[in-house]
Amino acid sequence: MNVVVMIPARLAATRLPNKPLVDIAGKPMVQWVYEKSLASDADSVFIVTPDSEIAEAAENFNAPVIMTSHQHQTGTDRLSEAITSLPESVEIIVNVQGDEPRITADAINSVITPLLEDADLAMSTLACELPSDRFDDPNTVKVVVKQNGDALYFSRAGIPFPRAQGITTPLQHVGLYAYRRRFLATFPNLPRTPLEQTESLEQLRALEHGYRIRVVRTTHVPESVDTADDLERVRALFAEE
Repeated sequence: MNVVVMIPARLAATRLPNKPLVDIAGKPMVQWVYEKSLASDADSVFIVTPDSEIAEAAENFNAPVIMTSHQHQTGTDRLSEAITSLPESVEIIVNVQGDEPRITADAINSVITPLLEDADLAMSTLACELPSDRFDDPNTVKVVVKQNGDALYFSRAGIPFPRAQGITTPLQHVGLYAYRRRFLATFPNLPRTPLEQTESLEQLRALEHGYRIRVVRTTHVPESVDTADDLERVRALFAEE
């Protein structure tokens, strides 16, 4: 079974323009993401972009590129177009965000494994223990899961509500996804759903249409670079290594 990592990257970012190409410890950020992804168990890694500047940068560090349209609203839509360039042997696609230069190979492998083990799964993702100070933060997405590890619900609200203390550990969703190819081809064509639109969370569309999402517990804490402050913090972490 062929497994591919795809790294969607584009220059248009409102809070940090040209984000994939910002310098971190002497390399463009997207190069760090690419190199970390190469260390995973995936068979190959591609950078997926609509921008020639990113494609040129990728060529400088020998990364294969799939060019896509500028019209896509989400990274998932971009990957859905990109998979048409892949051979039919590719069955699992991992979506690694281009703004997480400290992503780990272990985290990537963790989302691959469930799809290798369960042919009925549409997709998988990660969750880590939720810091208590983020329980009510709408920018931190939470998830609750079934006994078998499948997602019950994702929310910007604090869930589950702690009416009884100490029974469950609140979980923070980590936005790393693996998709079965046939689902990724279908997903952008599914009608947007009421809960998806209410919470502005794309993964709820999959749940509302009856697809299963396996949630794997991890200690990997996401460190995405969305702002200039985030960039300086991550640069400092690299400088310490």
